[in-house]
Amino acid sequence: MHDWLATPPGQYLLAWEREQIAQAVGDVFGFHALQLGLPELDALEANRMPHRWLATQSQAELKISPRAAFVTEFFALPFPANSLDLLVLPHTLELTADPHGALREVERVLVPEGRVVICGLNPVSLWGFRQRRARWLGK
Repeated sequence: MHDWLATPPGQYLLAWEREQIAQAVGDVFGFHALQLGLPELDALEANRMPHRWLATQSQAELKISPRAAFVTEFFALPFPANSLDLLVLPHTLELTADPHGALREVERVLVPEGRVVICGLNPVSLWGFRQRRARWLGK
């Protein structure tokens, strides 16, 4: 997906998601926020929490972002239970090997009344079908 995000349609999607996520997280109160994956998108940029982190699943993804980041498995986050006020999952569930495990871990580390923002592409949408069709035909 990282290669596709460098294309014009990918850049358009990133710009649109950046605006939508900024509106969703701009006024969320708390102290600790975490973005899981997709370092091309600074999903916490509009948030004012003092502690904001980016978690990736590979060393290669760390090179994409100059922000403070660490590598971890999304189904085993290095945070205590009930410790994060905000989690943003941009395309995380599509790109991780264990999306159910990631969601269980999000529930574990999220404080009561905490917020989760999830965005992704529907693989059975017309756009998803068009992309699969192009791959099948070699276009």
